[in-house]
Amino acid sequence: MTQQARAPEVAIVAAMARDRVIGLGDRLPWELPEDLHLFKQLTIGATVIMGRKTYQSIGRPLPGRQNIILSRSLSGLPSVTVCNSFTAGLEAASRFGRAVFILGGAELYRKALPLASVLHISWVKESFRGDVYFPEFDLADWAEVEEQDYADFHYVKYLRRSTDKSHRL
Repeated sequence: MTQQARAPEVAIVAAMARDRVIGLGDRLPWELPEDLHLFKQLTIGATVIMGRKTYQSIGRPLPGRQNIILSRSLSGLPSVTVCNSFTAGLEAASRFGRAVFILGGAELYRKALPLASVLHISWVKESFRGDVYFPEFDLADWAEVEEQDYADFHYVKYLRRSTDKSHRL
């Protein structure tokens, strides 16, 4: 008897300004070393799913993590699993048996938000110009369960308040 892979719990990790800016072109609009350190702490040992543009902006697989890249054009990348859809990426992630973190970009966040049970948000304190935005979402659907203040951002971990209702954006 074979055991079916269970759908993994999906967590989103993002840094954003209060107006939901997450990017400028193909990069982050800020340099926040403390946020990068927190990001590493959260995701080390886990499976990370990211879009092609996010992967290309990083420039390499993230060490110590199972990397899944969503792309219809990339193939044969060393040390990563390439999937051609969000659904295929989640299926691959379920086989690894690790925590799953969605890293972006904006379109991937939009697809993942209705399925996510956890948000790890670094609220950047300064305003930054940008052209890429985190999708709109209702903070009333989320309960703050952890927070920590840093010099340049405020980290909040949110849990979805209810998993039995449909979340439409």
